[in-house]
Amino acid sequence: MSRIGKLSIALPSGTEVAFKDGVVTVKGSKGTLTRQIVGAIDVTVEDGHVHVKALDDRDETNAKHGLYRALIADMVKGVSEGFTKGLEVKGVGWKAAMQGTKLVLNVGFSHPVEYVAPQGIKLECPSQTEVTVSGINKELVGQVAAELRAIRKPEPFHGYGIRYKGEHVEHKEGKTSGKGKK
Repeated sequence: MSRIGKLSIALPSGTEVAFKDGVVTVKGSKGTLTRQIVGAIDVTVEDGHVHVKALDDRDETNAKHGLYRALIADMVKGVSEGFTKGLEVKGVGWKAAMQGTKLVLNVGFSHPVEYVAPQGIKLECPSQTEVTVSGINKELVGQVAAELRAIRKPEPFHGYGIRYKGEHVEHKEGKTSGKGKK
């Protein structure tokens, strides 16, 4: 039995969880999320807490027990608080800006890169070198942030690129002149 799966999930006020026909629906102040539950897993709501229970002791069920508990906990947090990820644009003359609903990145290419956020994701640029990705779905927020970072990954010599806020980029030593070698 999973140690994570045994833990109950506290429901914030204004958040509802329903489990019917293998689908968990979580409603909150920021929106609604649903997820299909596969396998012998039961979800119950008692006294303002959500309990995820494994209905048998098979390996497949035990493997999914903690997973589904963590996913439902993320859904509850998402519809009540939301998730954000910050990105930094590092480079000489590099910048990010919003044009309507599109994010436009000038990151050292011969052309600006335009990115349209999927539904449910909000992109903001608090400054020219910062991008904030926010939404209620943790997986989607992380995926969008990873896609933006992949446009121009940080390179190890100068550190130019798009990186997560607080990410440390290990710098490599540059080339040497080669004097003294024979």
